[in-house]
Parts: sequence; C-alpha cells; structure tokens
Amino acid sequence: MDLVEKIFNAGVVGAGGAGFPTHIKAKSKVEYMIANGAECEPLIHKDYEIMLHHSSGIVEGLELMIRQTDAKKGVFGIKSKNALAIEAIEKSYSNGMIRTLQLGDFYPTGDEYELVYEATGKLIPPHGIPLDIGAVVDNVETLYNISRAAKGIPVTDKFVCVTGEVKTPSTFFAPIGITFGELIEHCGGTTVKDFGIFIGGLLMGTLTFDLNEVVTKTTTGIIILPKDHYMINRMNRPIESMNRIGKSACDQCSYCTEFCPRYLLGYDVQPHKVMRSLEFTTTGKAVWNQYADLCSSCGLCSLYSCPEDLYPREACNQGKAELKNQGVKYEQLKPVKVHPIRDGRKVPLKQLMKKLNVSNYNVPTPFRDEELSPATVKIPLKQHIGVPAEPIVKSGDLVNKGDLIGKVDFKNLGANVHSSIRGIVKEINNNTVIIERNG
Repeated sequence: MDLVEKIFNAGVVGAGGAGFPTHIKAKSKVEYMIANGAECEPLIHKDYEIMLHHSSGIVEGLELMIRQTDAKKGVFGIKSKNALAIEAIEKSYSNGMIRTLQLGDFYPTGDEYELVYEATGKLIPPHGIPLDIGAVVDNVETLYNISRAAKGIPVTDKFVCVTGEVKTPSTFFAPIGITFGELIEHCGGTTVKDFGIFIGGLLMGTLTFDLNEVVTKTTTGIIILPKDHYMINRMNRPIESMNRIGKSACDQCSYCTEFCPRYLLGYDVQPHKVMRSLEFTTTGKAVWNQYADLCSSCGLCSLYSCPEDLYPREACNQGKAELKNQGVKYEQLKPVKVHPIRDGRKVPLKQLMKKLNVSNYNVPTPFRDEELSPATVKIPLKQHIGVPAEPIVKSGDLVNKGDLIGKVDFKNLGANVHSSIRGIVKEINNNTVIIERNG
C-alpha cells in the first residue's frame, strides 16, 4: 500500500482549518513541499505546542511528503519568535532537503498565498492554488497525522488550544466529537459566568454560545471571552445592522484596501470599493463586487484597518456570495505584482491584539499529555471539503477507537471518518454518528 492510500485510509485532512483531503495533495508532483507552522491567529498556540512536543513526527511527515511528491525543495515556515520550536524542528531534520524559513510575527503570515510567496518568491495566480506554481502546503499537525497514517494510525483526535477566560489555558489532544463544554471543563471551567466562544480564532473563526458544539478534524481551538467583550458585541451583530452602519458611515478613506494583505501582494482586492455597493443599486453592486472576488476573508480590514470600525470583510463575503450565485468569476487582467509598500504595511500581531483588546489573554497554553474520556461523542460524517462520508455502522454496533465508521469512495473528494472512542453506536442522524463509551 502506498502513502496516498495510507493517508486516504486514515482520513487525514487539512488540520489548520481548511479540511482539504490530504491524499489529493499527496498525488501531486511539485518543486516545493512547504510545512506551514506560521500560526498567526491571536491567542491560538496549538501549532507552537505540537512543534515543540512532536517535532519528530511532523518532520517525518514532511519528509514522507517530499519523497511522495518528488519535491526538489522542502521549506519549513515558522516564526522566528518561536526559538524553542525552531530548535526542536531543526534537530529532527534528517534528509538534508529541508530549510527553515523564519518569518516575522505579522498577521496573516500563515495565509497560503503569503507563505508560498515568502518560501518560493512566486505568486499564486488569481483564484489559484499553490499547486499552480509547483508547491504543496501542509499544516504542521497535518504532517504529524501523515506520519501516523504511514504507520496505519487513523485520525481520531484533534490537537486543540483552549484559552481566554478559563482557569487553566492549555493545549492537548481531544477526541473528535467531544463537546466544547467538556473542553472547558478539562481546563478548570470558565472564570466568568456569561461568555461566548470563538471557534478557530478571533479573525477567521466563528462565534458560538453553544457548549454542545463538538470538536472536528478542523477545530484548531476555542477562545472564551466575556459576553460583554468588544469582540463578541461586534461579531454578534446581525448582518443587516453591519450593512446599515457601513452605508451611513463609510467615508471611502481606503485604509481597508491599503492594509489588505492580498492587495499588497498584487491581487485586485479593493474592500473600499466593495463598501460602495452598500450605497448603490443592484447595477452598482454588479460593478463593485468584482473587487471582493479575490478576498481571503482574513478580517484585517474589518478588525484593524477601518478607522470607523465598519465591516468591509463582511461586505466582501456578501459580494463573493452574490457573484457565485450569478455564476460570475472576476478575471484579473493586470499582472500580479507585489506592491512596493508591502513590507511597511505588515500588521504586527501584538498591535492587532491591542486593537482587539485581547492582549491580556495572550498567555502560554502549555501542552497537557492527558487522555480525555468523554461518555459520549458526536462525530460528524462531513468534517472536510467534499462529499460526506457514508456511515458503515448501525445502531447497536460495538466499535473500537480507530474503527472506520464513515467511508468515502477513493474516486470522490472526501475523507474517511473513524471512531474516537470504544463504545456502542447509539444513533445516526443528520450526518452524525453518536457513540456512547463502553469499557
């Protein structure tokens, strides 16, 4: 069995949040194989911790992918501030093909377009992917899972960071399907009574108040903030309110565009023009929304650069959705060329945290090597890009940890799903397999 099949059988997907099935990437033949350890969401430190404590597995996964893709060059992107992690990673190098790319502490350094440019000097074409310039990028946890897949070990646990208003901010392996409430309990509970939960980050994550939501293969961590915090008040606002405020207050200063990471790389993303669509007719929207189509939704325009505290990112998201519904794909005619002021417009992470009023939460989240034993897990059959896995178990079945419970055809885009505990299948509904612990 080759590595592609082993990765497919193990259900490995992009663990950094995207969830793209990794066996598809492993089929590629490229010049560059890039490890993404750049982690740039404020407060989330899970990539740092896994690099510090599981460096050999990560590097083994990278070396396996270098051989599998026939890559000529291996690049490990990691922030220079993470000196201990760099030391651990570099000690694990063995094939002489990997170089460390030390990166600055900016947001969004971990964006694929940013990382690929820094690693190769090449720009991904508009609407393109790293493969278009001969590169494959994998998150460090994904590479760790690849090394385990090569040994026949499927993905049953997710490395997560829990921080914010909890008594013991920590990073640890959590069984897939465990609830957020149980993660918080594992960290000693919250330090405030009323709170909200950011899933995956403050900028590109989502906000929930539901403790029963569960960990999936793409959950990077959760951040607990007081319910009256600026970020929760802001992100919990209805989209109609966001649009109304933007329509009345946007003065077209263009700061949102001038600080846009994609614009500074040379892509025709202009959030300030998209904001004009809030004031124009449908014809106006058709004209201006084209400048949203290449937006990465990083959130920097809304949460940092706008002096009026408006919502250009959300306007861009609506613009992209409208163009998609119309079947329109904006084609950038001018060549992609890095803006000469790019280096001067990079946003330091510390400055961003200060703007978001979360600097006091930027604390260590040390790795805890402790096994969690939830009584029940609720495992979604779709935790990835592509088609859902089809259940191959039924109510009453006894499954062991690591047993296959959801399968996709190798020809389809998707990922297999495995049980994260030993237990009895109690129910299958809404593309979710519910398992109660047994033994």
